[in-house]
Amino acid sequence: MHQEDHFQSSDLVRDIVIGMADGLTVPFALAAGLSGAVDSAHIVITAGIAEIAAGSIAMGLGGYLSGRTDIEHYRSEEAREYYEVDHYPAEERKEVKKIFAGYGINEEVQDKIVDELSKNKKQYVDFMMRYELGLEEPNANRARNSALTIGASYIVGGLIPLMPYVFCSDVHTGLIVSAVVTLLALLVFGYVKSKVTGQKPWQGAIYTMVIGALAAGAAFVIASLFQRIN
Repeated sequence: MHQEDHFQSSDLVRDIVIGMADGLTVPFALAAGLSGAVDSAHIVITAGIAEIAAGSIAMGLGGYLSGRTDIEHYRSEEAREYYEVDHYPAEERKEVKKIFAGYGINEEVQDKIVDELSKNKKQYVDFMMRYELGLEEPNANRARNSALTIGASYIVGGLIPLMPYVFCSDVHTGLIVSAVVTLLALLVFGYVKSKVTGQKPWQGAIYTMVIGALAAGAAFVIASLFQRIN
C-alpha cells in the first residue's frame, strides 16, 4: 500500500523555529557583548535572565496577537462570503464555476457541482474560503498555543548560551564555552529545522550557525570598542 508522508504540523514547527532561533541568537549576542565590556559572569547571567524573561513575553505576545489576527481575518472574510451568498447568489455561482473552469471542467459539469455544493451553505462558503480566497480556518486555540510555544521555545533556546557562565570561573572562559555550545546548538537546530521542513539540512544548519555567530561577534566587537572609548 502507498502511504503519503506529508508534514502536517507546520504551525507548531513555525512557532518553535521562531522561538528557538531568537532564543539562541539574541541572548547569545547579549552575553557575548557583555563579555566584551564587563568582567563579571554574575552580571552577564543577570542581564541574560532578564532578557530571556522580557524576550519570551514579548515573543509570546507577538505570537498571540498574530494568531488572533489570523482568526479575526478569517471570521471577517467568512461573514462577507455568507453575506454575498445570501445577497449575490448569481455572482457567487459564477466565481465558483470559474474555479472549476480553471481545472478544465466543462460548463455542464460545473453547473452540477455548484448545484450540489450550494445545497449546504456552510460547505459552500467553506469551499469558497479555501479555493477562492485561499484561506484555511485557523484552530480556535491557535493564538494561545502559539504564544505558549514561542515563549517556551525562546526560554529553552536562551538558557543554552547562558549556562556556561554559571559553571565557568571567569567571564572570558564562559564566553568561549558559551560560543562553542551555542554554535553547536545552532548547527543542530538548523539541521533539524531544515530536515523537518524539507529543505537542505546541512545548508540550513550552516546558515543558522553563521547568522548566530555574526550576531554574537558584532555585539562583542561593539561592546569592546565602547569599553575602550569610555
